Amino acid sequence: MNIRILIAAIAAAGFASSAFATNGYFSHGYGIKAKGMGGAATASSNDTFGGANNPASMVWVGDRVDLGADLFSPQRSASRAGTGMGGLLDGSVKSEDEYFLVPEFGYNKMYQPNLSLGVSVYGNGGMNTDYPTGSFTCMADTNGDGTPDTPYAGNVLCGGTDAGVDLSQLIIAPTVAYKINDRHSVGISPLLVYQRFSAYGVDLFGMLSSNPARLTNQGYDDSTGLGVRIGWMGKLSDQVTLGAAYASKVNMSKFGSYKGLFAGKGDFDIPENYNLGISVQATPQLRVAVDYQRINYSGVNSVSNPSGNAMFPDGSGALGQSKGAGFGWDDVDVFKLGAEYQYSKNLVLRAGYNHGNNPIRAADVTFNILAPGVIEDHLTLGFSYETASGGELSMAYMHAFENSVKGASFFNAVLGTSTITETIKMYQDSLGIAYSWKL
Repeated sequence: MNIRILIAAIAAAGFASSAFATNGYFSHGYGIKAKGMGGAATASSNDTFGGANNPASMVWVGDRVDLGADLFSPQRSASRAGTGMGGLLDGSVKSEDEYFLVPEFGYNKMYQPNLSLGVSVYGNGGMNTDYPTGSFTCMADTNGDGTPDTPYAGNVLCGGTDAGVDLSQLIIAPTVAYKINDRHSVGISPLLVYQRFSAYGVDLFGMLSSNPARLTNQGYDDSTGLGVRIGWMGKLSDQVTLGAAYASKVNMSKFGSYKGLFAGKGDFDIPENYNLGISVQATPQLRVAVDYQRINYSGVNSVSNPSGNAMFPDGSGALGQSKGAGFGWDDVDVFKLGAEYQYSKNLVLRAGYNHGNNPIRAADVTFNILAPGVIEDHLTLGFSYETASGGELSMAYMHAFENSVKGASFFNAVLGTSTITETIKMYQDSLGIAYSWKL
């Protein structure tokens, strides 16, 4: 069985559930324990998700299995005002499909005292919106004279059907970790990536596309790619541990069905990212962890190209071209703070805070109605309880506070005005549970 078929088979089994992630389109954390600590895990060795956080951590974990799932609920909305046409085109709408199940799995085996082999399977992130039709009154040119003259009930982008996108990304990360000595370790994780995507109801963008026949309503398409994550962990003392990890850009195969939407004729790569962390055992009961993460969305044209490129007079910025209009996302800096307290022999309590800058600029608000990744601040809580059988039950809750972006609408160019504005908003909640056991 080749890699593409293997990854697709695992995804079909449920590991690639759609979601809208929180630091841009990445998750705020990987593994239920990390999610309870604001995502801070680079210098931690709590579980088998080193393939997502820091491969070097796996050699400190021992023989272990983690199996969990996160119920994720993003609340997305969009509104438009200022058309000055008696409410025509103005309105607001909330995205449907509010609940997503995101499973996770990890395994680790010590083959020698200083060598481990394992695997982390996780959803990297994604984006999903589903805006119902009928919320906005739009105008059609029914007599062909070039002037809209007939009102109809459309979606937020004036298509005649529901509008939205659905992107999900699955990563399988087999991991090798090695202890250099009793204080330092290194690790490497090949990243086997599968993603799938669909877009619908965005017919309005046809006038901006280099290939309108491959823009929208093409059903699901998928792509695969191969990358790598490397990591180091160093125990400076019994109280202080440092960690660092780097993940390469993953060059994904193209979404051929959407080569009239994504820049580069369907390219949608996964950006390079890196993270640095420190863990401090402040007291015998209290551990504090801090992470910094950088996600370089600017290295992926379909994500970072400004939507205004669509207005280049020579057509070089048309959707699907190498300089084609994208979502206009900036790079993201993420700061994660977590605390873990050993309340009793069997119970560990966790709390965390995660802040990442919003990647979306006001000038790109219309395109990001489909992908309103505006979240900045997250608060998390969690715990682990050791059962009588020696297993471990963990839970984590996350609330991402509402944030919004307001900017000038693309409809200004269509209608020859400058008064129309649009606002996108989102807040989120998630509740995850995992069970772990030693082998």
